[in-house]
Amino acid sequence: MSELVTGEAVALELRPARLPSRALAVLLDLVVAVAVYVAVTIAIVVSTASLDEAAQTALSIATFVLVLVGGPIAVETLSHGRSLGKMACGLRVVRDDGGPIRFRHALVRGLIGVIEILMTFGVVACIASFVSARGRRLGDVFAGTLVVRERIPVARTGFVPPPPPWLAGRFSGLDLSAVPDGLWLAVRQYLTRMQQLDPQVGWSMAERLASDLAERTGVPVPQGVPPAAYLAAVVHERQSREARRAFGSGAASSAAETTPAAHTASVAEPPSAADAGSAAYGPPVVPPGAAVESSGGARPEQSHGVPAGDRPGTGFVPPA
Repeated sequence: MSELVTGEAVALELRPARLPSRALAVLLDLVVAVAVYVAVTIAIVVSTASLDEAAQTALSIATFVLVLVGGPIAVETLSHGRSLGKMACGLRVVRDDGGPIRFRHALVRGLIGVIEILMTFGVVACIASFVSARGRRLGDVFAGTLVVRERIPVARTGFVPPPPPWLAGRFSGLDLSAVPDGLWLAVRQYLTRMQQLDPQVGWSMAERLASDLAERTGVPVPQGVPPAAYLAAVVHERQSREARRAFGSGAASSAAETTPAAHTASVAEPPSAADAGSAAYGPPVVPPGAAVESSGGARPEQSHGVPAGDRPGTGFVPPA
């Protein structure tokens, strides 16, 4: 499976079509093309019965080229890679970068397809598809294209947990422009699967990703903030910026109205049990170095304006 990453850190999965589905699509296209070719040939023979044999031969060759070669090229160009057979099988031809094909891509695929499909009865195309890791035939290799599946079953997408309320708006000033898409994807995949990981492995992965993210932003991870909560807060901040950029000032004004109030309430009042012990971050975990409440009832030390007891954990126990 090939993955592309958009600016919103969304993995765009391109699933290459395998040989059986591609062969069925080609067979359907050939049946339609042959049926059209036979009908056009009969019409030409009837209408040109008075012509000499040389003219009829030239018309037959021109009909073959236009219908069986030019027809598929025109259809793929106008439909952006979706011929009749591919539409029936849920396939589509795209560029290597995931974009729609143009005339030059369809032209190269069509011309080479005459050799590897029509003249060799598909033997060369089958061998090339078996050899290629992504099932590409020679026409795809020379044209820089890929046949992918359009109709994909609904995937089990992981849920990215929201950050703790007490971190709302805390990273609004971070410069996220230097963070590469690969790192965003790694952070997102970690957040969706952290509950399935071993606690010590998950904690070490969160620390490593948080360190990489802090290095790219130029601002260290705040002391006392669990690494998984830091990652969730930064990802949420980036998604908020993308939403404001996409939907305009309306989303920005609504976010400005709600975020400070939620942040003030979360700092002024201790989070509820549902927030502090959420399924995404588990029971509270006191970070190393935080003061523990004494038996005399003294209040714990505060870090960054947030009581230590109000900071939810990540669901992972720090390794001993």
